Amino acid sequence: MDWVNAIVQGTLLGGLYALFAAGLSLIFGVMRLVNIAHGDLIVLAAYLGLTTSVALGLHPLAALLVVIPAMAGIGYVLQRGVLNQTLGDDILPPLLVTFGLSVIIQNALLEGYTADPQKMDAGALETASFGFGGLTLGVLPVLTFAVAVAVIAGLQWMFYRTPLGRAFRATSDNQDIAQLMGLNKAHVFGLAMALSLAVVAVAGIFLGIRTSFDPSIGGGRLIFGFEAVIIGGLGNLWGTLVGGVILGVAQTVGAKIDPGWQLLAGHLVFLLILAVRPNGLFPRVDA
Repeated sequence: MDWVNAIVQGTLLGGLYALFAAGLSLIFGVMRLVNIAHGDLIVLAAYLGLTTSVALGLHPLAALLVVIPAMAGIGYVLQRGVLNQTLGDDILPPLLVTFGLSVIIQNALLEGYTADPQKMDAGALETASFGFGGLTLGVLPVLTFAVAVAVIAGLQWMFYRTPLGRAFRATSDNQDIAQLMGLNKAHVFGLAMALSLAVVAVAGIFLGIRTSFDPSIGGGRLIFGFEAVIIGGLGNLWGTLVGGVILGVAQTVGAKIDPGWQLLAGHLVFLLILAVRPNGLFPRVDA
């Protein structure tokens, strides 16, 4: 039963990793952009949630009503004002710019909040649990996993069933033809980044409720997100969820074998899958 519990807990942890990765997968699928600052933007969302909940006396989950539109607005402005100018055949400019953005965010958070670890107070939600089939499951991990599934299902539906999704796919497939058909690719890319950072806002809030955070942890969240995206297959949203679950299970099983193996086990599984399936388990196939 202990091994079953480790697998179940790892699956629930994978929901958080899928939230980290969903925004990365979305913007890569739309504009082939690798955002090095993604992890720091997750931490920024956590700090915005902390500030909002403390200043307005809101539960951290209620703070999403403020943080989601704030992060979406930041994403749109960032894409239209900075990142659109770096896109092209050369992948190096966006990598350098987002790396610089990562450094700026980290140092701004250090100035504004210091290096002391912070954590959001979600009250009874943090410790609530229930029994299921002989296992004890935390309400927060289950809620996180359910939200991850809902977010990815919503993104999948938007991508393939709405006019905005058709605009994303058309611009991703051929920017020049999309422009000729009347789509403003700068605006479309701005909306894609806004949607990505709206998902980042959700990830940041759940990160801040689940564990303590400080301005320096963005790099670790970025690595977890990248690994989940690459395991699942670049641009495949449901694959991202599978990748997050595989990563989470690998970590909890590794910790069960030896507590010092938790992160190492996840990285080893990532490298193994990358060696066997370089394009991931479920790579997106463009029509």
